[in-house]
Amino acid sequence: MRVVIGEDEVLLRRGLELVLGGGGFDVVDAVGDARALEESVAAHRPDLVVTDIRMPPTFTDEGLVAAARIRAQFTGTAVVVLSQHVQRRYAVELLSDRAGGVGYLLKQRIADVDTFLEDLREVATGGTAIDPDIVAMMVARARLSDVAVGRLTARQQEVLALVAEGRSNASIAARLFLTEKAVVQHTSRIYDALSLPVNSDAHRRVLAVLHYLNQE
Repeated sequence: MRVVIGEDEVLLRRGLELVLGGGGFDVVDAVGDARALEESVAAHRPDLVVTDIRMPPTFTDEGLVAAARIRAQFTGTAVVVLSQHVQRRYAVELLSDRAGGVGYLLKQRIADVDTFLEDLREVATGGTAIDPDIVAMMVARARLSDVAVGRLTARQQEVLALVAEGRSNASIAARLFLTEKAVVQHTSRIYDALSLPVNSDAHRRVLAVLHYLNQE
């Protein structure tokens, strides 16, 4: 699986190269700014792009803007953006085109190498990976302000959070020591409680849940 990395910090860029290379990814290029990232993607046509959100020259959202352009121009290229800070707006913006193959993770996740690589593979194969801290913040906020979320059982709220992260039913079952049948029953009740449509497309169910949780 061919990967291009965009990261302005030299040590982290090199660290990502080593982590991904050790995990079986083929890192074809690693660059330090958003313009170089877009040029590299056009030249190499990778399967996956891993990029920082804040890059030169302004260190605001150049990486996010580049990621959006890459997703629009190269529809077969999956994108994972990395951030130093929790920003739910970034997750929502990244998912706005309704296509899979996208992830938004905090940089601290890189320390858990196995999970980080698992998330990258999930995104590269068309799935979705949203950082647990982002989801936890959104669920906590919804629990306080939304009657329907507040009425979900503790277990249903756990399942809801894992759905929002992009986890499959099998993964949720393993995490919570449940059967897949039990997970399906929980998700069905959650969708009913939140008046969400049941959708077999994994990314669209993530999108529906995140959209609900992002309501003011």
